[in-house]
Amino acid sequence: MLRLRVSTRFSLIILLFCFLNVAVHCKTLKRDGDFSIYRISVGIHVKALNEIKASLGWRVVYAWVGDDPCGDGDLPAWSGVTCSTQGDYRVVTELEVYAVSIVGPFPTAVTNLLDLTRLDLHNNKLTGPIPPQIGRLKRLKILNLRWNKLQDVIPPEIGELKKLTHLYLSFNSFKGEIPRELANLPELQYLHLHQNRFIGRIPPELGTLQNLRHLDVGDNHLVGTIRELIRIEGCFPALRNLYLNNNYLTGGIPAQLANLTNLEILYLSRNKMSGIVPLGLAHIPKLTYLYLDHNQFSGRIPDAFYKHPYLKELYIEGNTFKPGVNPIGIHKVLELTDSDLLF
Repeated sequence: MLRLRVSTRFSLIILLFCFLNVAVHCKTLKRDGDFSIYRISVGIHVKALNEIKASLGWRVVYAWVGDDPCGDGDLPAWSGVTCSTQGDYRVVTELEVYAVSIVGPFPTAVTNLLDLTRLDLHNNKLTGPIPPQIGRLKRLKILNLRWNKLQDVIPPEIGELKKLTHLYLSFNSFKGEIPRELANLPELQYLHLHQNRFIGRIPPELGTLQNLRHLDVGDNHLVGTIRELIRIEGCFPALRNLYLNNNYLTGGIPAQLANLTNLEILYLSRNKMSGIVPLGLAHIPKLTYLYLDHNQFSGRIPDAFYKHPYLKELYIEGNTFKPGVNPIGIHKVLELTDSDLLF
């Protein structure tokens, strides 16, 4: 992933100005039929850009040379921009502007870049909601908005991004329930909703996502039981990592959880769960990390867990297990980097 390295910020205005076809001199255009849309929406674009301008300050990014973000003659494309050729025009297909302290609301005008396949604005200071216009980006595969200050509910229109494979919304202040419309994303592989303010139950409809490998809803205010989450027959067929930690989940670990045979990480720490640990979990072939700590589990850990060929860590602190139950390995916080997930 190409990180946008900047020492200054003002030229982001020019960058977005050019992307959105507001500047007459930009050679990178969208489709032939977009000129009527362009004329109608210029006022909206200018308003959005003025808001961005007011927050970015006066400095200039010297690496962005020329008028065309896709490159002009001997000039290369601007840092953080990837373009492709469609017919007679070059279009912006990837926009990665992250860790440059963008302040203010999500730039709604970006949703006019209909050819985007990757939009990465993570680690900025964006506020407010994700606009419902996000549903216009029908070609989007990767949406990374983590580490911002976004809030409000996730718009149901996000379920219109049928080609989305990676969705990163962690470390924001989203609220409300996790939208069931996320189950309408057939290609989704990675869903990160960690550390927000979500309430209610995790939609069991997510289990119908045939390609979902990683589900992280940790550090929210979610309630319900795992039994409710996996109630759909044949659910989560590809799931490898399930992070449910730091919520308000109750009930026990259902034996049916062992049907998730691809599971490698099960993170249940710091909930209000109880009961015994079912033997079936020890027969999940590649289970590697099992975190049960700080719940109300009781009884014994079946011996099969201690003989499991892949299990590296079994963390059990803060429960009421019987004497003689021991942890496996050394507890550590499991964190995955962007590069671990994008390739």
